[in-house]
Amino acid sequence: MDYKVADMKLADFGRKEIEIAEKEMPGLMATCEKYGKTKPLKGLRIMGSLHMTIQTAVLIETLVKLGADVRWCSCNIFSTQDHAAAAIAKAGVPVFAWKGESLEEYWDCTYRAITWPDGKGPDQIVDDGGDATLLIHRGYQAENDASILDVPTDNHELQIINKLLKKVLKKDKKHWHNVAKNVVGVSEETTTGVHRLVQMEERKELLFQAVNVNDSVTKSKFDNIYGCRHSLTDAIKRALDVLISGKTAMVCGYGDVGKGSAEAMRNERAQVMVSEIDPICALQACMAGFKVCTVEDALPYADIYVTTTGNSDIITAEHISKMKDQAIVCNIGHFDNEIQVGALEKWPGVKKEVIKGSFCPVTRYKFKDGHSVYLLAEGRLVNLGCATGHPSFVMSCSFTNQTLAQIDIAKNPKRKVGVYRLAKKLDEEVAALHLAKLGAKLTKLSKKQAEYIGVPVEGPYKPEHYRY
Repeated sequence: MDYKVADMKLADFGRKEIEIAEKEMPGLMATCEKYGKTKPLKGLRIMGSLHMTIQTAVLIETLVKLGADVRWCSCNIFSTQDHAAAAIAKAGVPVFAWKGESLEEYWDCTYRAITWPDGKGPDQIVDDGGDATLLIHRGYQAENDASILDVPTDNHELQIINKLLKKVLKKDKKHWHNVAKNVVGVSEETTTGVHRLVQMEERKELLFQAVNVNDSVTKSKFDNIYGCRHSLTDAIKRALDVLISGKTAMVCGYGDVGKGSAEAMRNERAQVMVSEIDPICALQACMAGFKVCTVEDALPYADIYVTTTGNSDIITAEHISKMKDQAIVCNIGHFDNEIQVGALEKWPGVKKEVIKGSFCPVTRYKFKDGHSVYLLAEGRLVNLGCATGHPSFVMSCSFTNQTLAQIDIAKNPKRKVGVYRLAKKLDEEVAALHLAKLGAKLTKLSKKQAEYIGVPVEGPYKPEHYRY
């Protein structure tokens, strides 16, 4: 069978949830209506590596309605909603995802989603965090120099990737060269994935064009601020049923994700601290009324810790060893290395106890001195590991951008290799598609008003137009 999901009996339940989500995703529905007849993605093979949720199911079916031949996997071992995966598999789209995959299973699913039955790869990729892009690029590099797969590493996940690539290399020494040659481009969903792409471009390693979806305003603000504002506290409550009000929360980072997370904790009437490395973001946090300090400063006081940066080693095992008894630690930044989970499990004398399994991962670590700390979702995305992620309306903004990015790549197959942004006009179009659902009505400039401030009567407006 050209799919692998947890339980196909969940498909009907998944379909009902998809139908509900469609009503909350006006951007994707409008995109289907606008492009459904012309099918700008007709005949294109599109592989997706993005959380296999109900909202993603609507994105997948949008791509199919626009003509694409789609294969899919999740980009996180805990983020799949099994009823969504089953519904998509039943609809005929090959999907390889279930909640609670091992890392070996996760990378095998990524490989299977990239590989069509004829052995060839995709024309275009929808990526979230860059794992599909990483697998192709590292496989390509390994075909040029296989010794990179034998370089010693204590990174367990990299060891698994290297093992998979060795297996592929043994079968076909040019597999990834052939795959990369046919990939026209990738659209990247998140901050860390974009950073990876930019670094590859700077090192002259990028093999195909990429569209930075993350920095479209209707993605970065809506997904990262408003989505996190909704889903962070939802996850913490589902995980431990803990009262957040009155507790002290430490939010590590005050970028868009940090802003949404700090606001979410304050909305619950927690006392909120923020850590930052950027003086501008730190000043913004101060102006918003948050206490800016270091993680070390917070250790005697904080009850809840949330990492939001997308960087590594934000909360160390040593930090956790010094936290208050019953402190809660979680991550809502993209990757799984913000919290030193590996080092924590090797901490002298620490005892690990799984409180809840993969359906809502909660682990308790008890230290020699008797204090315990709870880690949610094994340090991975807590809002998808312990809850259902961002709501449909927010994801409609993100995924409309993804769809437009896929169309943009299809329209520009010969574009020079590089990292590109969607035009501001498209960003405004995405925003406009969602206004009616909220009952909003835009004010229109008169010709005199437009001339007075030097803008076109109709958009798109340029940044310099917003001078007030």
